[in-house]
Amino acid sequence: MIADDEPIVLDSLKTFPWSDHQCCVTCFAENGLNALHTLESEKVDILISDIRMPGMNGLEMCKKIREDNNIPIIMLSAKSADLDKILGLGTGADDYVTKPFNPLELMARVKAQLRRYTRYNEADKAGDCRDIIDFNGLVINRATHECTLYDRELGLTPIEFDILWMLCENRGHVISAERLFETVWGEKYLDRNNTVMVHIRRLREKMGEPSRNPRFIKTVWGVGYKID
Repeated sequence: MIADDEPIVLDSLKTFPWSDHQCCVTCFAENGLNALHTLESEKVDILISDIRMPGMNGLEMCKKIREDNNIPIIMLSAKSADLDKILGLGTGADDYVTKPFNPLELMARVKAQLRRYTRYNEADKAGDCRDIIDFNGLVINRATHECTLYDRELGLTPIEFDILWMLCENRGHVISAERLFETVWGEKYLDRNNTVMVHIRRLREKMGEPSRNPRFIKTVWGVGYKID
């Protein structure tokens, strides 16, 4: 489903050859409220939604959907400001695309989200959802020891994987270097041990994170590390 109040956007997405990519648009909505009503009566596998719409906007709609539905949601916005992106992802969106967008890029993101959603549902049916953490484009699977960021395999070492899993499992909370070391390495932490810092730096490099302002692994100086 596509939710957007701009005719030019709807027309461009209607005419895109979705069926060639094993996808098809089954319904459209002009605002968040219409989208919610459609979700009640139609089976929708993924939602592409503008943020700024009349009536109920995309952010309000996303919050409402996330109360009882975990379908992938890709947000669209005419603004490239980080605030829109933060608000969109913070309300439960899975990805974010800035207008004007390349339809091929949007299609690639749709396919990535559908693959991720399929894997999640398969794990849910198998009863091992606790082994998968999936948020903001980062998917880490403890059962298969695989980790992807925006559908790109990171190729982590066992130590790097365990560090990232521990941070993800405790996201929102600061984990000290001492606790990380003693949990992951199973040894007593000694003062001036920079082993954790080195591994965090390697993790950031593999994730393509800028050292000064990383999006995922944050340094809380004098305390430890956390993932929001």
